Amino acid sequence: MQHSFSASPSRRSVKGATINGVTYEGVAEFIYLGTQISNGNSVEKEIQRRILAGNRTYFAAISLFRSRLLSRATKIILYKTLIRPEVSYGAEAWTLTKKEEQALLIFERKIFRRIYGPKCEKGEWKSRTNRELEEMSKGENIVKWIKRQRISWLGHLERTEEDRMPKKIFTQELEGTRRGTPRKRWKEEVERDLQVLGVRRWRELVADRKKWLDIVRQTKAHSGW
Repeated sequence: MQHSFSASPSRRSVKGATINGVTYEGVAEFIYLGTQISNGNSVEKEIQRRILAGNRTYFAAISLFRSRLLSRATKIILYKTLIRPEVSYGAEAWTLTKKEEQALLIFERKIFRRIYGPKCEKGEWKSRTNRELEEMSKGENIVKWIKRQRISWLGHLERTEEDRMPKKIFTQELEGTRRGTPRKRWKEEVERDLQVLGVRRWRELVADRKKWLDIVRQTKAHSGW
């Protein structure tokens, strides 16, 4: 008997595979555990989905964000606990291009501008600059937060037992030639982040959970990103 699985929302046909006599349908993308997986190893569409989900969450709680009874600081906490997790769901496994990082930052700044509102200078109302928003929110932006989550996840992966599937996938070397300008692999991108932090020989440090936690915390205040 032939078994297959289908993709949602895309039904673009690609070459399938037959394993042990069972034929599996080939699809360009599908949703797995709430995350959109694509055969091009791109998270661009997933980020678009996440941003839309973040917008829905914001408007579902808009009465709170517009309330005059809540301080701006409280509203920022609401954003970080309600909306940011919705936008960054599964982000520990993302590799981001500059375009994708910018899309996430634009979304976050839009929310911050709604929270803080415009400023009045010499009788003229002006939108707040990106730098002002960073200073007022007194915390890491969404891209820094994602990078911190990835470094934290790297520690979990490296300490995982060798026979566990996540560890096998993490350590496996893929065969074949990468054509064109390939997307950076997850491990390469996280190692680059560690280099920016000045972390060397990270495998020697990861076994010490306390030291690794200190490294993860460094990302919050680091200005190199």
